[in-house]
Amino acid sequence: MRLSGRRVAVFVDKSFEDLEFWVPVMRLREEGAEVVVAGRDANETFTGKNGLTATTEVAASTLDPDDLDGIVVPGGWAPDKLRRDEGVTGLVREMDAQEKIVAQICHAGLVGISAGIVEGRRATGSQGIKDDLLNAGAEWVDEAAFRDQNQVWGRVVKDIPAFCRVLIQALKGESSPQ
Repeated sequence: MRLSGRRVAVFVDKSFEDLEFWVPVMRLREEGAEVVVAGRDANETFTGKNGLTATTEVAASTLDPDDLDGIVVPGGWAPDKLRRDEGVTGLVREMDAQEKIVAQICHAGLVGISAGIVEGRRATGSQGIKDDLLNAGAEWVDEAAFRDQNQVWGRVVKDIPAFCRVLIQALKGESSPQ
């Protein structure tokens, strides 16, 4: 239980990428972290791109960054919905300002862009958001997963194992191998 005592919010919304949500949730729970499923509103059930469902427990706007050790933003088409909510982007912005773990995979960088936390940082994700990240001032890195200070980045579904390894190392306070 390497993450016992850690509390992590994982975002979900309409058309999330099933594996990018459920695999990190299960890995974090397996390591003993308390996982809170958050979204724009509480008690909403969403179906992922591949048919799995997830239900929000809390609205992002009600979460206190002081009570969290990290947040995870999965990909799919959900980030395009999440990025429009000030409760979500405000929490992401404050977590980054406090240098707490902000993990983003695939299209999740859209949330980071809207929260204003990617400029001058190394970033990756789906090729579909490469130009968006570059235009927001990020340095594009074509790697499966890595950590840039408090930000954890993952590229796409096939890179979930590497993303989870770097995420867990970051939440434990360990540096990731480069």
